[in-house]
Amino acid sequence: MVATTMTKKGQITIPKEIRDVLGLKEHDRLAFALKEGEITMRPIRGSILDLKGSVKPKRKPEDFDRVRAETMLTRAKKAAQEVKGG
Repeated sequence: MVATTMTKKGQITIPKEIRDVLGLKEHDRLAFALKEGEITMRPIRGSILDLKGSVKPKRKPEDFDRVRAETMLTRAKKAAQEVKGG
């Protein structure tokens, strides 16, 4: 176990040995899950190309701000399911 301290803004530093093992780099995204009083964290892997076909167009021309928001929500739900083991 490795300990770290949370700042008053709720920020923590992930210890270097853990970042190295997980291959984490600056700006990597992480998913957190809370279960029975314990937090699990895992890197979110993949790219926008993994979402190809996940949002079906409803009208033309596309509202890309809406598409971007839907895509982010879809990716977040997928990441949450991965964290839960489902």
